[in-house]
Amino acid sequence: MGLFILNRLQKLNNGLYLPIYNLQRYKISNMIDLSEQDIKILKLLQSDADRSSSDIAEILNMSQSPCWRRINQLIQKDIINKKVAVLNREKLGIDLVAFSTINLRETRRRHLEAFEERVKEFEEVVECYTMTGSWDYMLKIVVRDIRQYEKFVRSKLLELPMIGEVHSHLAVTEIKNTTELPLNTQL
Repeated sequence: MGLFILNRLQKLNNGLYLPIYNLQRYKISNMIDLSEQDIKILKLLQSDADRSSSDIAEILNMSQSPCWRRINQLIQKDIINKKVAVLNREKLGIDLVAFSTINLRETRRRHLEAFEERVKEFEEVVECYTMTGSWDYMLKIVVRDIRQYEKFVRSKLLELPMIGEVHSHLAVTEIKNTTELPLNTQL
């Protein structure tokens, strides 16, 4: 039993969209089963990656060595990709969050790949997604202010030859921003 993953929608000349599916099959059975203890460990690490295995063991009422082994197994299984510091954007003077929806001039593979490689080079782009619907891509861009955003769009984004159109959506108020995944559903 498997799923085909929708990769993107290709716009046809008649204005309709053709779904393009990833040829790789993803099996539901490939999901890693996590114990209740593993999920508790992951929740604690998601909220504070600086916690030591002895702190986690104490919170979960288990001994330190088994806790340390479980954490290392989660790292080896690539469930924990990396531990990072989440910086305070506002205190660093990075006040503007923008979402840019992008359509490319053409959706040929070489244009898609070229765009994706170039976007990875832009430090202002913190997230990039292929989209279904009216847009090929959505970018999350963080910059100091509106002037820096305009400079980024004009001097970097619009300089890419494959760009067809760019629409900007500026965030006014941040209601929720987290890196914590919902583990109650046991991914």
